[in-house]
Amino acid sequence: MSLRILITNDDGVDAPGLKVMREIAATLSDDVWVVAPDANQSGASHRFTFGRELHLEEREPKVFAVVGGSPADCVVTGMTHVLRDKKPDLVLSGVNNGQNLGDIVNCSGTAAGAREGALHGALGIGISQAVNYEARLEIDWANTRAHAVKVVKALLAEERAPDVYYNVNIPFAPVVSGVRVVPTQRFAHSPMAYYASDNLGKFFIAIPKTPLPLDPHSDFHLLMHEDAITVTPLRLQQSDHDLARRLDGRIRL
Repeated sequence: MSLRILITNDDGVDAPGLKVMREIAATLSDDVWVVAPDANQSGASHRFTFGRELHLEEREPKVFAVVGGSPADCVVTGMTHVLRDKKPDLVLSGVNNGQNLGDIVNCSGTAAGAREGALHGALGIGISQAVNYEARLEIDWANTRAHAVKVVKALLAEERAPDVYYNVNIPFAPVVSGVRVVPTQRFAHSPMAYYASDNLGKFFIAIPKTPLPLDPHSDFHLLMHEDAITVTPLRLQQSDHDLARRLDGRIRL
């Protein structure tokens, strides 16, 4: 039986990274579908569009844009409408223009696409191509094209963990050192901050600098300083079971 694949992203249906993801998916199956936002939704996290109508636009056979929608909206639309006759086995989210590391996965639309896919029962994998923001070089998709298929195939071959989805980051280094399956970096504090604009009275919410120290065994250090592809299994169940058991019965009215 052919693998059914749904692709989404947060950079938009016309983004170059989505074209790269379609190339990756085409090596795995001929049953590949795209449902992606019509425009950039970076930083949308797992937002759903409630109380406002959306529009589904068919761009070409098997390729749809959700006008005004988030990555999570797109996966729901794909799972419960476009592909309702046979739900996808695999949801690929990306390929994102820029790394999604550490606590940043909490605001990542790329991660949310994979997460929502997993919530619907598919294997969810978010893939990001790292960029060198300091050098301001044009993004190079070569490492993703060379290595991402092998990573996806390896995860497909593993026994499915029903409560898990994956966040994959590909380095921009000329030579990739290998693949590491590691946790995300928990920063000492949120990397998000007020960032003043050159326009008077205006500002951005941005990541001015990376909070330190970095854990040498986490995704951030291994991707950025050791040129490794990082694969991070993430859980859908976010509850702290140990703390719940410890506190149960201790909080009283």
